[in-house]
Amino acid sequence: METLPALLKGLIIGFSIAAPVGPIGLLCIRRTLADGPAHGFVSGLGAASADAVYGAIAGFGVVLVTDALLGAQVALKLVGGLMLLWLGWSTLRARPAERAADARGGGGLAGAYASTFALTLANPATILSFAAVFGGLGVSAGDGSSTGVAALLVAGVFTGSAMWWLGLSASVGAFRRRVTPAAMLWINRVSGAVLGVFGIAALASLL
Repeated sequence: METLPALLKGLIIGFSIAAPVGPIGLLCIRRTLADGPAHGFVSGLGAASADAVYGAIAGFGVVLVTDALLGAQVALKLVGGLMLLWLGWSTLRARPAERAADARGGGGLAGAYASTFALTLANPATILSFAAVFGGLGVSAGDGSSTGVAALLVAGVFTGSAMWWLGLSASVGAFRRRVTPAAMLWINRVSGAVLGVFGIAALASLL
């Protein structure tokens, strides 16, 4: 990747970070099926925004912020684990008809964005991943000439991540009309259970 422009490198990094299906991917898929592609995409944008924030902290070398977040990672993991448990429980109990009726409630698109933004920020160790990647690409915060490179990388990370979420929500949305209420009920149950497992795993890691 050394010969690629900074923005393109960022695109590849952002896309690659977003692609693995974890709790955020599961939420995006489930919200797309329940509430429509817009909710799924906006949920993904929340995660992309958080990735960009952590990428900026790592890329620009904001040491004090990085140290503070890493020092508070136990509390943040606790919050993130509890959030996943709550999301899992609410998803598990959701009924298709109820979700369709209140699709604009509970914060709507703003709530979908905020929840995934907060959930992604609850994993400050992501900074270390970005710091390692940026270091491998030769971006040093102490080098003034690298400021523009870091900015392009962060912009690319956000754009690449957003591209993944757009593609995922659009693809899943294409099958939305074929999902029956009975199937959606089982999707809610399975999604809720898996989110709960992610939450339990996050809390268990604190022990």
